[in-house]
Amino acid sequence: MLTESSVLLWTVIVLLAVYFGAVTWVGKKGRAHSQSMAGFATARGKVSPWLVGASFATSYASANLFIGVPGLAYEYGTAVLWYTLGCFGVSWVGLLLFAKTFWRYGKKFGRVSTLPEWLGKRYNSKALQVLVSLLILFNVYYIVGQNVGLATIFETVIGIPYFWGIIIGVAITIVYIGLGGAFAQMITDGIQGILMAVTSILIVVSFLWTVGGGLNVFGVLTDRLHAIDPNLTAAVANGGPYNSALAIMAVQFMLFSFILMPHLMNKVLSLENEEDLAPFTLSAGLVLCIISTLMVLGGLAARVLFPSLQSADSAIPMYVIEAFPSIIAAIMIVGIISAILSSTDSLYLGVTTSIGNDLYRVVAPFFASKKISDKDLENQSLKVAKWSLIGVGLLSLYLSLERPDSLAFLIQFSYSAIISGIIAPITLGYFWNKANNYGAIASLITGASLYVLFTTQELIGNIFIAMFISSATAFAVMGIVSLATSHTTQQDLVLKKSS
Repeated sequence: MLTESSVLLWTVIVLLAVYFGAVTWVGKKGRAHSQSMAGFATARGKVSPWLVGASFATSYASANLFIGVPGLAYEYGTAVLWYTLGCFGVSWVGLLLFAKTFWRYGKKFGRVSTLPEWLGKRYNSKALQVLVSLLILFNVYYIVGQNVGLATIFETVIGIPYFWGIIIGVAITIVYIGLGGAFAQMITDGIQGILMAVTSILIVVSFLWTVGGGLNVFGVLTDRLHAIDPNLTAAVANGGPYNSALAIMAVQFMLFSFILMPHLMNKVLSLENEEDLAPFTLSAGLVLCIISTLMVLGGLAARVLFPSLQSADSAIPMYVIEAFPSIIAAIMIVGIISAILSSTDSLYLGVTTSIGNDLYRVVAPFFASKKISDKDLENQSLKVAKWSLIGVGLLSLYLSLERPDSLAFLIQFSYSAIISGIIAPITLGYFWNKANNYGAIASLITGASLYVLFTTQELIGNIFIAMFISSATAFAVMGIVSLATSHTTQQDLVLKKSS
């Protein structure tokens, strides 16, 4: 713990104060770009595509890749590398396949601001837009995962009690997102991406003096892991989520689908021109390659150096404290904290803009006693989005009070539920001319409901296989329902807009 070194402790505190001050200042600078719903949600054209790409990668990474997955590597060994391989390779391929078509459809629909709005206009269905916005509320559990990761860092490293660590993280994120919206989120995430990449590289370089072995450092690491437990070096683990070829295939399917998450696809909608897609995808791929493949190796090294940690999720913080001089360790710890905040702010922005733009904006006119003008509805929706930040923050804080057994499993539960519901409507909406709103709604309800049923009732023990089966069923249901109800062509559906 850093409290054992006053120099290290105060260095971290000063760096955090500077960091929080900087992101709050960026939030104030972004206020000018967040005076409309579209500006708050996407800041379209206001941020360099290179920075938007880095923001995509850092939002993708989160506490999961910097705390949760290294914790799984600490616990289950090299089998977890299947996950990190898919993070860069499979997910980036998915981004390359989906980004251009998603952007083109978004432009054709009239510059939409959110994924639920995109789906609502693609299928000419306000009901679908509302249902997707409700499904996105599962991201509250994702935010809880980020809160837990941040509180774990504060507790392990600085000695701040878990409860107060959560409050600090929730408060600072709400402040700068509430001020600057998407502009503040993408600017700060781009800066955080640089810190995260540097931190990841330093972790691997440090193996030279912590693990040893010179150029054969990874051979030595493997040998030492094998000496602790042969299962730690197996390609397929005996326990955990990577315990079969089917489970590993399901993980790759999940990671391919993960780029469809609303808080990630919104980055594509923030690009002004189609030419911006090339630097965006290149930047996203480069940053994601570094931060997704290197940090997890630190979890393996921590198992060798500290084989008896009480919490696997504390593997990376403990490794950093022991492996580096005080000043470097302090900078890296701030880098890890920035990794967590980079996803938290995206998630808050995604949930709250969906509440304002896709829930309130669609539902409010049906309950109003008199017709609401477009300008008034726009202003009200923006206020609802910004004020809902407080509500979502308090809800996530409450749900974070009880620390979960595994941060990675909690996060993966939240986004797997969303992906199970939206993957079929998005994918078939691109490629199939008979895909319609009835099939999309049936698919959404089927996929998400089955996933929740499988996992909460423990009908399928592996969360990745549960997602794969739920998603496959959703595809089948959408195909059957769409065929039974289709009366228009894809061209008709694409050119229609909700009134």
